[in-house]
Amino acid sequence: MDRLAQLASLIAQNTDEDGVFETAIPRLSVIRMSTPTEPLHVLHQPAVCIIAQGAKQVMLADEIFRYTPGQYLVVSVDMPVTGQVLEATEDEPYLCLRLDLDLKLLSDMLVEMPDAFNAPASRCKCIGLSHTTTEFLDAAIRLAQLMERPDEIAFLAPLIERELMFRLLRGGQAQMIRQILSPESRLQQVNRAIAWIRQNYAGSFSIEQVASEARMSTSSLHEHFRQVTAMSPLQYQKQLRLQEARRLILGGALDAATAAHQVGYDSPSQFSREYRRLFGAPPIQDITRLRNEPARYAQA
Repeated sequence: MDRLAQLASLIAQNTDEDGVFETAIPRLSVIRMSTPTEPLHVLHQPAVCIIAQGAKQVMLADEIFRYTPGQYLVVSVDMPVTGQVLEATEDEPYLCLRLDLDLKLLSDMLVEMPDAFNAPASRCKCIGLSHTTTEFLDAAIRLAQLMERPDEIAFLAPLIERELMFRLLRGGQAQMIRQILSPESRLQQVNRAIAWIRQNYAGSFSIEQVASEARMSTSSLHEHFRQVTAMSPLQYQKQLRLQEARRLILGGALDAATAAHQVGYDSPSQFSREYRRLFGAPPIQDITRLRNEPARYAQA
């Protein structure tokens, strides 16, 4: 059995149905979908995603990242993206292993690596796609095997995760990871802006405020924020508002008007227009669709 087939088998054995499932291993999730999904807007946290079977695409604004078995996707900052499983069947479902990044672990490891910041700085986005190596896959398989040996997780999972992160720091997305951990890199400055917007998205703010938090000039913030995220700070805020409103309505906690007000909209009509523009339907119709066909809109 080749390595990808072995990883696919491990994921399949630990997913009895479609969905995203947390494991007993810290920050590790397994994902299975037996049919293609509709595009789903999500706030993707920093993670590495390894496809073992099937295919998926992630869209960041107008840029599309399509990945298949033998590739891994890295997301380095909290980003509103649109994800969609493209290839999946009952016999050959989409199978993916996702490990949320422990940025403190990565930062500590970089301190120990003498060549950590020697690579020349370059422009990079917050999402990157690379091919897996034999060593990278071997570490991912050994981490996944611990799902069947829970008594070993506490002892071996930290060691294997550290090896996997070492391979990540030596792989095709190393520069992006290094920049997000370098205190004065442009990517880290943009990440500070992102963190501040996430905490204050429901209120009004000026670009000058965000730039001050990021320790950048307003012109530099505009330029580099768009380079990294493919959107402006205000577009990022809007995505956060609409996604949170959708979550509140879908969970049954609030009606559309109340949810809109809670995330910062004063005008219900403006909220409805922008909601429809992002999700393809007005709130009531969209939520009805999500509830009637949950599998097709599952986060994958």
